[in-house]
Amino acid sequence: MKAFVTLSVAVLLAGVGSGSQARPPQAAFDACDNRSQGASCRMNTPQGELQGRCGTPSRDNRLVCMPEGGYSQQSNAAHNNRNGKHTLGVPRGAGTRQKRQHSVIQSDGELNLVRADTAPITENLIEVDVEGDTRILTANGISDHYTGVFPNRGNPHHIEEQKYRLRVPAYPRQANRITPLSMGDFGISVNGVPFDPGAAEWYQGKRNSGWQYEALSGAVTLGLDDNHAHVQPTGAYHYHGLPSLLLKGLAVSADEHSPQIGWAADGFPIYALYGYSNGNGGAVSELASSYRVKSGHRPDGGSNPGGHYDGTFTADYEYIEGLGELDECNGRFVTTPGYPQGTYAYFLTNSWPVIPRCYKGTPSSDFKRGRP
Repeated sequence: MKAFVTLSVAVLLAGVGSGSQARPPQAAFDACDNRSQGASCRMNTPQGELQGRCGTPSRDNRLVCMPEGGYSQQSNAAHNNRNGKHTLGVPRGAGTRQKRQHSVIQSDGELNLVRADTAPITENLIEVDVEGDTRILTANGISDHYTGVFPNRGNPHHIEEQKYRLRVPAYPRQANRITPLSMGDFGISVNGVPFDPGAAEWYQGKRNSGWQYEALSGAVTLGLDDNHAHVQPTGAYHYHGLPSLLLKGLAVSADEHSPQIGWAADGFPIYALYGYSNGNGGAVSELASSYRVKSGHRPDGGSNPGGHYDGTFTADYEYIEGLGELDECNGRFVTTPGYPQGTYAYFLTNSWPVIPRCYKGTPSSDFKRGRP
């Protein structure tokens, strides 16, 4: 089998389930005759033998042999196969939910963001109420800014209204221990769109391996738009990184302390990029994360990917206390314009983790939701 399928075949099959009207070749259908959803398959092409898995395109009831996700451009296809095998599998949105299998071990950080030039499907709605010790956030999950086009080549889902009713502590307290973020939303923005940094993508599809792909590494094509956001199968639009147009709309600037941009699931406020340098008024600066990419090589063999640490996986990063101004949860105790008496607060940063990956308080269970 050749190292990678040439662009003509890759693009043809990548359209399956992504909204494209391209039809797979008959050989792709024949390869899945008498097979079941998710079964491995192979077909002959002019470029050689192509391996994949059987899936059901949204516009066709027949199983078809298709590669995973698809390639947004030829350079990405070549890059992924040059730096690690790209195992073919069922793309998200095709038939029943299947684990996507990837073998990419090095990435170049190129995200190929989809331009955010599409108006929201309806009016943005969010209400914030405090009842006793509880803050209640009710929202429809529709942004108040432009988004990318969805579905797109990397994300086959349509944006749909949600019915969020999220409860967080109105007067949060730091807990005795840190709570790692699981596969759920870290928090919600002031416009009602969730912050969800984790991608449900693992090396070889093995969640227990611990090698989770970093959503912003570019190793796995997710169809992110200029807001570093995309859409879940439920239709929920959510941020994986810095929400560019939200920050622009809130006039976030290096000249002054960031306005509050959201609430974490434990009730503490979320800010972006800029805060008081000493944490207590005065000069403003961009606050730095205390994480860095590990040096050396990852373990090899078994479920380990091998290769060198480069940010492809979340486990490629390590926390170094004091490296930046922020702690392991990308926060610190500060005074802010909204909390002049002081509060613990989280900050979104330009460098990893961008959106925090743990809580200093006790997160509300309302933010734990299923993922593809």
